[in-house]
Amino acid sequence: MIKLTATLTTLIANLVMATVIAVAPTVSSEQSSKVKVSYVPVDQLDKPVPIVYAHGDISWLPRLASEAGWAPDTWKKLGHIILRESGGCPNRIGGDIVDKACNVTGVSDWSHRSDSGLLQLNGVHWKPDHKYYAGLICKEMDICTQEPLLDAKTNLVAGKLLYDVAGWSPWNPQN
Repeated sequence: MIKLTATLTTLIANLVMATVIAVAPTVSSEQSSKVKVSYVPVDQLDKPVPIVYAHGDISWLPRLASEAGWAPDTWKKLGHIILRESGGCPNRIGGDIVDKACNVTGVSDWSHRSDSGLLQLNGVHWKPDHKYYAGLICKEMDICTQEPLLDAKTNLVAGKLLYDVAGWSPWNPQN
């Protein structure tokens, strides 16, 4: 049994090496000194790659939207709203000017400072004492301040709660 296990282990190792060699690009000896190989610890293989946010880029949307409970058939409109409202910058507060890397560089308008994050959720949605939406996000998610809504996933979860109650109307520019 031990010899069979050792033979099987050797066979598997050879198969893996053959597969690696078969799919590895041909590299000259000069290039080989420049090839970087990164070791990823086994316990980190299941960890998702961190999202890097950039103004105008919502390539991360399917991943986060699904994690937040949005159905795939809403993603197109959700993406349009995110681009219109925040440019895809989760840390954006209403009136903020941001650069391509979503860094806040200034404020252009001080009248919408309660608008928060990707979906620019307004204070009417999260303030506990507001007459509209009855502080829905505060009551349902225990988020009664702006800061937690600047986290992308939290903002999308809160937006989904709002969507479930009011549809797309909170983001309708005619309202």
